[in-house]
Amino acid sequence: MKLYLECNMGAAGDMLMAALYELLPEPEAFLDKMRSLGLPGIEIFAEKSVKCGITGTHMRVTARGTEETQETDAEPTHNHDTHNHDTHAHGHSHDHGHTHDHTHNHTHTHDHNHTHDHEHEHTHDHGLTYPEILRIIKALPLPERVISDALAVYALLAEAESEVHGVQIEQVHFHEVGALDALADIVGVCLLIDMLGVTDISASPVHVGTGFVRCAHGLLPVPAPATALLLRDIPIYGGAVRGELCTPTGAALLRRFVSRFGDMAPMKTAKIGYGMGTRDLERCNCVRAFLSSPESPDGARDEIAELRCNLDDMTGEEIGFAAEALTDAGALDVFLTPVYMKKNRPATLFTVLCRTEDKEKFTQLIFKYTTTLGVRYETPGRAILTRTEATRETSLGAVRVKRSEGYGVAREKAEYDDIARLARENGIAPRDVR
Repeated sequence: MKLYLECNMGAAGDMLMAALYELLPEPEAFLDKMRSLGLPGIEIFAEKSVKCGITGTHMRVTARGTEETQETDAEPTHNHDTHNHDTHAHGHSHDHGHTHDHTHNHTHTHDHNHTHDHEHEHTHDHGLTYPEILRIIKALPLPERVISDALAVYALLAEAESEVHGVQIEQVHFHEVGALDALADIVGVCLLIDMLGVTDISASPVHVGTGFVRCAHGLLPVPAPATALLLRDIPIYGGAVRGELCTPTGAALLRRFVSRFGDMAPMKTAKIGYGMGTRDLERCNCVRAFLSSPESPDGARDEIAELRCNLDDMTGEEIGFAAEALTDAGALDVFLTPVYMKKNRPATLFTVLCRTEDKEKFTQLIFKYTTTLGVRYETPGRAILTRTEATRETSLGAVRVKRSEGYGVAREKAEYDDIARLARENGIAPRDVR
């Protein structure tokens, strides 16, 4: 099963949880399971929410009776982090206000006949350390995969906090309400992914918002430092929406589960979930989750880097050496095209295809092995078939067979190197081996 997450309004733990919750055939089973876990001081409710005329779900999580909040103006205040960590009992200087989730404004009445006005300060000095959170997760009565995923997400969070604040990971200390709130979001999302049975998760580029967020020690730029670290190598963008749209919890969950960021690959959608934030904005404040139907095509899309340069002062042997060197370095493909340059000089167009994350590496190699003074590049998208490889025994010996499928087609092809090896060993032509 495939899952596509649309993060046009960022990502937060409770928004992701609510979007996935709407995809379940029996969503109440998820709430019953979460409530049975015995997470300390946690209560969880799924509430209907309407944004820009669209109905979705807001997942309300309270920790010790308090819901994580954030102001709705252009410079949100993280009130849960008003105490000063420089002087608390653990004696280390850092600020953990960023384990919260997205913007909340909960001065309203719920169906539970009580009114919440959470725009107040939490002044208690205690919280939860990273090792304490790990012990809580490991003790939960959940499948091994869910426990493993939750531990991995919290490790990403703790590593980011450790790097931002310059402390050992064991010293990372999360404020109590934020830690418990994020714990419920993380465990909930990991459990939902397991319940949905999805194995292929992709997402859009992530909208992070713009402006500043106010924390205990002043104004921090959006995305907040921990969020920015967690989003390294992930396509992000800012925009006209003021405030923090992507939180550390949301960023850590995306990093753990999403294998590709970009446009949605072709798929037949079986169900769509809307996970709502609480701010009312001009744009629908939600994460959308698209769940594929079982018969969706198995193909996918991704982006590659295409690097090019024109060569008119190298010998054929030198160009061939350069092409071989870049192929050996792991290029997806290297190919040569005869062209005519200015003054009708014959030349070679040298083209390299590689992974986008390897663009700088292959740019350096092109300068190293060719005489060019400049490298042009672009990042085209491509549709790709799903590829697998298996070894088959034949009367002549073992042969690797590559299978590709998707977009309504399926193909098999024997590995040429194996065909050539068997042809030499048996004294016959490659076509006969094939």
